[in-house]
Amino acid sequence: MKRGIFILLILSILLTGCWNRRELNELAITLALGIDKSDDEYLVTAQIVVPSEASMSGGEGKSPVTLVNGRGETVYEAIRKMTKETPRKIYPGHLRMLVISESLAKEGIGDSLDLLSRDWELRSDFYVVVAKESTAEEILNIQTPLESIPANKMFNTLKISEENWAATVGVTLDQLIVDLRSEGKEAVLTGILATGKRESGSSNQNVETITPSVTIRYDDLAVFKADKLVGWLTEDESRGYNDIINHVKNTVTSISCPEEGKASMELLSFKTDVKGNVINGRPEVDVNVKIEANVGALECPIDITKLESIDALEKILEKQVEKTINNSIDSVQEKYETDIFGFGNAIHRSNPKEWKKMKKEWDQYFTELTVNVKINARIVKTGTVDNSVVEKRKD
Repeated sequence: MKRGIFILLILSILLTGCWNRRELNELAITLALGIDKSDDEYLVTAQIVVPSEASMSGGEGKSPVTLVNGRGETVYEAIRKMTKETPRKIYPGHLRMLVISESLAKEGIGDSLDLLSRDWELRSDFYVVVAKESTAEEILNIQTPLESIPANKMFNTLKISEENWAATVGVTLDQLIVDLRSEGKEAVLTGILATGKRESGSSNQNVETITPSVTIRYDDLAVFKADKLVGWLTEDESRGYNDIINHVKNTVTSISCPEEGKASMELLSFKTDVKGNVINGRPEVDVNVKIEANVGALECPIDITKLESIDALEKILEKQVEKTINNSIDSVQEKYETDIFGFGNAIHRSNPKEWKKMKKEWDQYFTELTVNVKINARIVKTGTVDNSVVEKRKD
């Protein structure tokens, strides 16, 4: 009998409710955070879902999100101060986007990320971007068409863009922290830009017309040295960066035809292998790329039923990709002197003893680094028609 009572007591302890349970009506579900810096204080902006407007049954036609701000000497303090404005505690467990202002990124993002990397409530699969030429608050204050919740629009657009266009990259908090802490690889983030009349972005009128008065779109890549923003890549340089780090999933590029006109090539497979070596005490890197492409559009007088025509297009594609990669490397070496490509990491893997000797001065080694680029392109599909439709009409 005593033994039975003892077992019941143990079970009653184990079967009690979750000790940290919180009801949904007690939480402010936050899908995006913005961090700015002003007067030595952090300004943190939370984009919070308005449950009544975001529900399936529909609401009163008001905005499905609202913004709450907090100021503090640390990001943690600023978030806690938001309780002065909202009746619910900020809950970032479903966070999709973190937007950092360009001015703060130039100052350094390490301290800002400390809380986010420690907070057990946060998932680490949200994207981190830099607000180019604006504040993070301004970006989060823009209503968006297609997706009623702006944070979802930003997340889904970046996800689709990096899968189909090789000039953007979705960097999660985990990946950013790895890049900031690793030896021989600096961080890169995609920029987000507001275009149009920003002052009208928060109004519902922004999504009630065919052409919104202000839109947000992704721009080029932000280059970091340690945790500080030092500059921006152009679109072509951003493509070259993704080419090198093997982050091209699918994209389209235009090439010149052998005589005249253009051909659009869909890159179906893009595999990059980066190998480091040290020769006579000097580091070198080999970048080998294998491409499988499809002829997406043909706007030139060329007979692609002939093997020599396919060979010619393949060589032109190889030269163009090689040029894009080399231009990206040269630009970063000359302007920023920061190894965003992970070439130091490649040297570390191949020659760990030599890496120990040069890692403290790697920025200098990087600016003088010899990079050998080799491209092997193969056209595997030419579409459902043979030659240009325009050329047939001329015939």
